[in-house]
Amino acid sequence: MKVCSKESLVIAVSGRPGSGKTTLAKSLADALGLRYVSSGGIFRRMAEKLGLSLVDMSRIAENDLSLDRAIDEEARNEAMKGGVVVDGHIAAWILKDIAHIKISVIAPLEIRVNRVAKRDSLNYDEALGVIKEIEESESRRFKALYGLDLSDNTVFDLIINTHTFSPTECLNIALGAVNEVLNRCTSENL
Repeated sequence: MKVCSKESLVIAVSGRPGSGKTTLAKSLADALGLRYVSSGGIFRRMAEKLGLSLVDMSRIAENDLSLDRAIDEEARNEAMKGGVVVDGHIAAWILKDIAHIKISVIAPLEIRVNRVAKRDSLNYDEALGVIKEIEESESRRFKALYGLDLSDNTVFDLIINTHTFSPTECLNIALGAVNEVLNRCTSENL
């Protein structure tokens, strides 16, 4: 059984590009006093180091699955230390045996495109193209690597629509679920 206390807590936050996973994960880490680790951040740093765009890096990763394995292994290693919120497109799947709670954030495609366009200073069509290419690449890569079907939501304990709720409301919903997990752990340990 996983050690369960606020200090050892492991939270996985997953979602597609522009879904709000980073916003929620950072907010959870701040609110709970936990470390924050971003699988996407690791991927972005690798791309920047190589002077590549995210789309180009995704294309390379399709032919070199060791890139995704390295990122996922780093995320697992951080999770094993405990006291962390890990965000990533497949964080819930790669941490399914470690995380105390696995949260998915979703939003309609149009909303996600607008968020990515604003964040990355792109026009709508450019952002849509980037999202589609990254999602298609990830779907192929993660199916090849782990046999994952990214449309299967059964791995998640909680799914939050970040278009329906404000960032503060999303945080409060997630904190409520985390508190329930911690309460359950406390009562099981008595």
